[in-house]
Amino acid sequence: MNFQALREECCLANRSLPATGLVDLTFGNVSVLDRERGVFAIKPSGVGYDALRPEDMVLVALEDGKSVEGDLRPSSDTPTHRHLFQTLPGLRAIVHTHSRHAVSFAQAGLAIPCFGTTHADYFHGEVPVTRAMTPEEIQGEYEWNTGGVIAECLQGHDPLHHRAVLVRGHGPFAWGTSGPEAVEVAHALEIVSEMALKTLQLNPECGALPPALLDKHFFRKHGPTAYYGQPKAE
Repeated sequence: MNFQALREECCLANRSLPATGLVDLTFGNVSVLDRERGVFAIKPSGVGYDALRPEDMVLVALEDGKSVEGDLRPSSDTPTHRHLFQTLPGLRAIVHTHSRHAVSFAQAGLAIPCFGTTHADYFHGEVPVTRAMTPEEIQGEYEWNTGGVIAECLQGHDPLHHRAVLVRGHGPFAWGTSGPEAVEVAHALEIVSEMALKTLQLNPECGALPPALLDKHFFRKHGPTAYYGQPKAE
């Protein structure tokens, strides 16, 4: 089967990460799903972003996690991506980075509060942090279980309204309906993480954005009543 378009979208999204400042060394990866064909493409493990080519993307079966095409070893985070694609509806692309401000919140075990409208434009409320993983989860199928604590954290929430989670002690995972959108969400997450950290430094007692303002900013950009930006061409 021809997966060239999937490979190209995944490659372009991965290659765009350094320009956003989200990654150091090779600390990050993007995956893109073809749900109809049950296959997703993901960055190969440890390969520098500048060297990536579409043919380097590894194709992985959504059902069993086996490589479908590709000569390179897929990212070590592949089971996490696969778990999220299986359990969170609407996702088509996932970004994992170790961006510095978001990681700071993850390492502190703190959610990122929604203090302002910049945050509300992308996330409908705080960006949550997972519980600590148990020794059994860590010593078992660690990467798969990482996906499990992310999915657990989002129970009862629409993953397209809450498009990122911090894994405690680890870092952020963000997602969207395309590779470019997922990278944009991950970039926005890092921006609002830095803003939240500085807000807390200036005023540790700062309260969250009022619900009415949160809803106004989120839903003017997302959902059936959105009016921000230009209409999409049909």
